[in-house]
Amino acid sequence: MSKVRFVGLDVHAATIAVAVAEPGGEVRALGTILNEPTTIRKLVTKLGAPETLRVCYEAGPTGYTLYWQLAALGVSCEVVAPTLVPTKAGDRVKTDRRDAEKLARSYRAGDLTPVWVPDAAQEALRDLVRAREVAKQDQLRAQHRVSKLLLRRGQRPPQGLRAWTHRYLDWVQHTVRFAEPALDAVRVDYVQEVLHARARVARLEEAVAVAVAAAPPRMRAVITALQALRGVALLTATTIVSEVGALSRFTGARQLMGYAGLGVAEASSGARTRRGGITKTGNAHLRRVVVEAMLPYRHPPAIGTALRRRQREVAEPLSALAWKAQHRLCARYRRLRARGKPEPQVRTAIARELLGFVWAIGIAAERAFDATLPVQA
Repeated sequence: MSKVRFVGLDVHAATIAVAVAEPGGEVRALGTILNEPTTIRKLVTKLGAPETLRVCYEAGPTGYTLYWQLAALGVSCEVVAPTLVPTKAGDRVKTDRRDAEKLARSYRAGDLTPVWVPDAAQEALRDLVRAREVAKQDQLRAQHRVSKLLLRRGQRPPQGLRAWTHRYLDWVQHTVRFAEPALDAVRVDYVQEVLHARARVARLEEAVAVAVAAAPPRMRAVITALQALRGVALLTATTIVSEVGALSRFTGARQLMGYAGLGVAEASSGARTRRGGITKTGNAHLRRVVVEAMLPYRHPPAIGTALRRRQREVAEPLSALAWKAQHRLCARYRRLRARGKPEPQVRTAIARELLGFVWAIGIAAERAFDATLPVQA
């Protein structure tokens, strides 16, 4: 077998800068090519047999299209985390050629950290879940515009009327009026935007439910199992699975916590040990939904109607594990609050531990599903 060659690609929307690191020799730039399938195929042919190539490029806005193109050609490719690429202090010269050479050199040295590449179904579901998240953010902004307009003009809702219920929206639409036609036009426009945002969120949530029903059976089994946990309904479970992928790719719960950016930062040297808050160097989408999911654990353990309905679809051992999570997380929440810990720190600690139960239930669901598959002859 020929010697392996390490290829670094600096990928842009229209062009790709290419550099090659020979196994024990020089690192040289090969120039810039167009980011097109035919050009990429010609590059692979020029570089040698696909099995002798190891290609890498940084994760970025171009996504994983190039990864799938190279995989179809039989080339081993890894997408690496751009924030973890080694950089030299004081290096102020940055070009596409130098970036490609740096990738090739670091890849040969084993200094790069690859990221998880989802398959087509996983990526499609993740994009849908993130679109729903963006729609919720837009809805909140639209509601804030209405609220602040009413606040500036001295309009207060009637006593006992909760914000953004159906009655509240009916009050804003049909009761609130401004004497100035221009100002009332602003009110009408803001309210229409709230209604549009609500319809958009509802449409995307329905699309998420349809997508989960059509998802691969193994993924669907994990989504169903995670809903045994209190605070983890369909949207939260789908977000976790779409952002994480197979939970079995993590060897332990601590790895999953680190992936979510919930690991503890540390700066220790010599005899000094110094630990800080969480690193936040992880998947922000996963971290957000887990912090939201821990909120019910502030209350005593209980199984409501919705949770009981979800647990009917889950095996008894997983429901028992979810019940254990309620007792453990509620007790820890109260213990930390009794010690005077600030609420944000306590919520983060409970969310971190909740991820441990997510990992345990997800692993059990994956193993149970794999056990039901027929043994290949």
